[in-house]
Amino acid sequence: MTHTVSSQPGISGRPEWMKPLAMMTLVQVAATLSVLALTSLAPEVASSLGIGAHYIGYQISLIYFAGVFASAMAGTVVETLGAERVIVLELAGFSIGLMLLATGRPLLMIAASALFGICYGLNNPASSDILHRTAHGGRHSLVFSIKQTGVPLGAVVASVTLPGLAVLMHGGGEGWRHALLAASVVPLVLMTWAWSQFTFTPIRRGAGQGNPLLRALRDQVELYRNDRLRTLALLGGLYSALQLMATAFTVVMLVDHGWSLVAAGIVAAGLQLAGATGRVSWGLAADRLGGFRTLGVIGLLAGCFMFALGWAGTMPGWMQAVLLVALGGVATGWNGVFLAAAARTAPKGKVGANTGALLVYTFIGVIVGPSTFALVYDLTGSYDLCFAIFSVIGLVGAVLSFRQAARK
Repeated sequence: MTHTVSSQPGISGRPEWMKPLAMMTLVQVAATLSVLALTSLAPEVASSLGIGAHYIGYQISLIYFAGVFASAMAGTVVETLGAERVIVLELAGFSIGLMLLATGRPLLMIAASALFGICYGLNNPASSDILHRTAHGGRHSLVFSIKQTGVPLGAVVASVTLPGLAVLMHGGGEGWRHALLAASVVPLVLMTWAWSQFTFTPIRRGAGQGNPLLRALRDQVELYRNDRLRTLALLGGLYSALQLMATAFTVVMLVDHGWSLVAAGIVAAGLQLAGATGRVSWGLAADRLGGFRTLGVIGLLAGCFMFALGWAGTMPGWMQAVLLVALGGVATGWNGVFLAAAARTAPKGKVGANTGALLVYTFIGVIVGPSTFALVYDLTGSYDLCFAIFSVIGLVGAVLSFRQAARK
């Protein structure tokens, strides 16, 4: 007999969303841990395989490229299999992918990366469907924002534990393989727990009829016909690009200004920690102010902080650090508010499809943003100027958000 993650208030009096929220947050931790596992071990893996450590960039690009297509198909998958079944299958996929990475065979590692992208692209649509059913009482943004703290938490787990495990299990330069195998236990344990807690609805075979590419195209057409969804799609692309620019170029900019690698890394960690705190704070704010108004404030502040960093080279070190940590609190804190707005805007029964259609643009922003920043740096030779130029992304997002909030 299986137990269920119920949408009814518990006998203990705890809010009905606490148990599914805890589960989906842990699933997000496992998903991020899996996606970033190879990144945290890149130097040792590269040395063992006789390749350059920079090849990790291709792996990350492959993951997000696969994620674009998985997000586009997420509506059909979630409607057919049910969100709970998708969560269990994706956790199995993450565990298998980590095992495939541990083989060190290039083709299997490529397959693992594509599998990660597929699972990661399905994760938010499925978890949003589950959380939307239980997050009542004006707590949508808070619930979705807490769930998104699993992203920085997963990044911390990957960057702190896996290198340590690789050293601890070191054996002829193969410690990274054992670390990846150890990491594969995390999604496997969560899969077992989820399996025991969920009640699975019957598979809706009719939901998957027809060409899935045409269904994905129809989801995009419906998105473009809705003004609020069009705005969310633009915000997803803009803000995800802004987030990756802030996180990817903090360390190199500080080192360019004379910081040591260790000191720059501490600032980058502070930026991530501010982002985790910001996700919860912005979720609380959105439940009071409204999702679009909060997204507008986030874009305005992010744009102002990035514009100020255009003069980072003339600032004392403490001011550079304060600005970057403040930027982290806004530029990486928007995700939960965005996902809650996506769920609230979705037609009834279409939360997974709506979220997947919107996340296509978020993945595109992740892919395009850092490479565009790098291209502009090649032309200007100044990280400061690049931050100032790309501050326009946050300001454009603010205008779009406030305009949409005014139309309510």
